[in-house]
Amino acid sequence: MSEVNIADNRPLDLLVRKLESMGPLTADERQAILSLPASVRVLPPRYDILHEDDRPSQCCIVLSGWLWCYRSLSSGKRQIISLHMMGDLPDLQGLELPVIDYSLGTISESTVAFTPRVHLQELAATQPRIAKALWQVAAADAVVTREWMVSLGRRSALEHLAHLLCELYVRQQALKKARDYCCELPINQCNIADILGLTNAHVNRMAKILKQRGLATLDGKMLSIHNWSRLVRLCEFNVNYLSPKLQIIPKLKCDQTNESLHLDHQLNLRDYGRIRSDYDGGAADRAVPPCRQERWRGRLTSNAI
Repeated sequence: MSEVNIADNRPLDLLVRKLESMGPLTADERQAILSLPASVRVLPPRYDILHEDDRPSQCCIVLSGWLWCYRSLSSGKRQIISLHMMGDLPDLQGLELPVIDYSLGTISESTVAFTPRVHLQELAATQPRIAKALWQVAAADAVVTREWMVSLGRRSALEHLAHLLCELYVRQQALKKARDYCCELPINQCNIADILGLTNAHVNRMAKILKQRGLATLDGKMLSIHNWSRLVRLCEFNVNYLSPKLQIIPKLKCDQTNESLHLDHQLNLRDYGRIRSDYDGGAADRAVPPCRQERWRGRLTSNAI
């Protein structure tokens, strides 16, 4: 773990942008946020920041990398309850709780900014619009948690896996970490099992079915989506629950001339989960996303899952 010199970086700019996505802030409110004391740390993969029953003194914002929140049982079994990427405040929901009921750790090498909880609490107490924005961010995270609960309770294993892949792709795309319906995921098959509440073997079978149906492939830590519209229909994915986090997403379309997939144009977020393809089966099911073509040419590499 290493400290980062933040004299010239102003890591809380990302916090300002996050809160302004919920509503406009005045210049004084922005300055009040930027005036919070902050430290930045580069954390290694699989590093626990907080443990269940800890009494945290700081709140954090993810500047880069991936974090997760999870609960562990005495049997050693683990349930991953949330994933966090750049711009997220993974421990915000516990801001007013003296003891946390989950563990928080890094998945990949991550850069995280920390600010004292007491200062953030005082800021919320004196700045109502900042308090409202913080509440909205926490509420947006709670919406995602409820969607995960629906998946755990009512979606089949195949639908649950498909829904998770749709969500992770959309979130990566919003961060400009995805292209041509391919993106890297720093989670392996065992991690996915801990999200879905399934065994590793069961997840492996479901992943094979998605691949055999020409919908999506998990190859190492690379996700490739071959037919977005059919994947969406399979799991009834509706991106509206992610709308507080995301704005504009590209649309998938099939070029009937060269039978390849390409990004057509920008689409309003509310339509993303409901789009229908301009084709039904045929060439699009067989098409190989450009990033996988490049990978086969040796341009992309990833670790085995």
